[in-house]
Amino acid sequence: HAENAQRRRPLNSYIHPMRILGIDPGLQTTGFGVIDVDGHRLAYVASGTIRTTGIALGDLPGRLKLLFDGISEVASRYQPDTSAVETVFVNVNPQSTLLLGQARGAALTALVNAGLPVAEYTALQMKKAMTGHGRAAKSQIQEMVRRLLQLPGLPGTDAADALGLAITHAHAGAAMTKMAEVTQLQRRQHAVYKGGRVY
Repeated sequence: HAENAQRRRPLNSYIHPMRILGIDPGLQTTGFGVIDVDGHRLAYVASGTIRTTGIALGDLPGRLKLLFDGISEVASRYQPDTSAVETVFVNVNPQSTLLLGQARGAALTALVNAGLPVAEYTALQMKKAMTGHGRAAKSQIQEMVRRLLQLPGLPGTDAADALGLAITHAHAGAAMTKMAEVTQLQRRQHAVYKGGRVY
């Protein structure tokens, strides 16, 4: 997917685009998605999957190393500013939850090792942010990602989830910035009312 990479734009403006790497962790297949966010504009950079199926099922350390190396390579190639990872919840099968948790641990370690801040979102939060409800099917996430990023076709399910996490983080970041602005404004007004001057 190197051909999809965009060169980083020069920091010629006071607000520069932020690059977000989304990771949808899985022991067999981990999805990744990279987007640039410039105000309300979203731009697709790259997406794909890291597969460990070439390694024997019983070789858990080997699979985790492959995930770590793969995510490290993606972070190095696309130079994101921040990252977003799906949080794992306990499901019906404790063994698969444990394995998924270890895959997620390898992903988190790779991101932190690359010096990236990590935000975490549940699948429910991502689905709500993308479609407005938490019971969205995989196909609905794929379609929303395609529309929002103006892609020529549907991304694969794992890549779509990863891109969905990156988009969710872009929305959350915008909301947090707005909240910070409101808080700052309220503080300034409060200072005016309280002391007759702005601190």
